[in-house]
Amino acid sequence: MDFFESKESLTSMEWILRAIVSFVFLLLAAKLMGQRSISQLRFLDFIIALTLGNIIAHPLSDEKLGLKGSMITTIVLVVLYIAATWLSLKWPFFRRYLDPSPVTLVKNGLIQFHNLSKARISIDFLFSELRKEKVEDIQKVALAVWEPGGTISVFMDTPYQPVTPADMKLETKPFTISRPIIVDGVIDMSLLQDMGKDVGWLHSKIASVHTNIHDVMLATVENENVQVYSVPKK
Repeated sequence: MDFFESKESLTSMEWILRAIVSFVFLLLAAKLMGQRSISQLRFLDFIIALTLGNIIAHPLSDEKLGLKGSMITTIVLVVLYIAATWLSLKWPFFRRYLDPSPVTLVKNGLIQFHNLSKARISIDFLFSELRKEKVEDIQKVALAVWEPGGTISVFMDTPYQPVTPADMKLETKPFTISRPIIVDGVIDMSLLQDMGKDVGWLHSKIASVHTNIHDVMLATVENENVQVYSVPKK
């Protein structure tokens, strides 16, 4: 375990062990912090990501820096991150500091110029984001807001929104989604259990195409209908 401590020099194997331990440790830390930390970065997430990256990176490039100190510091920061996230859920004023309210950029087709300065974005950037949302005329925008995560949410005015079957009072089929149930011969058992089915049921569904599940490259299921897309050639 000498590779944990600071040394004048490290062997190739000790460098490899440092990299492996750091990689696994960061995976565990990211898992502990939850999905939010790896989604769209907010203020607190950005600070933590920037800090953790620097703390772990230095011992991986400088043998005179011990790895143990970096790992202890990282654990403390992860605990502080979790505590701050929990406090933001309990205390509204703390939440408003970490996650400020959205800033209105466009309202009823009119640019809110005073809010552009508040959000620190330019008109060119605003139009660039609107083009990404396929908005060709800003006057058609009912509302556009700058979210705390750094994205712009755009809502078109009602005359310019797409017509839906509900608007036309048309009958529609229930929502379904096709999901992979076999990939490279491996069954997604959790999906099978969610459907309340067993392996025998799946065997019966693919029997007309192939007799061996392990030879199926891809199969999807939708409303209990199993579709085998491809099987390896014999």
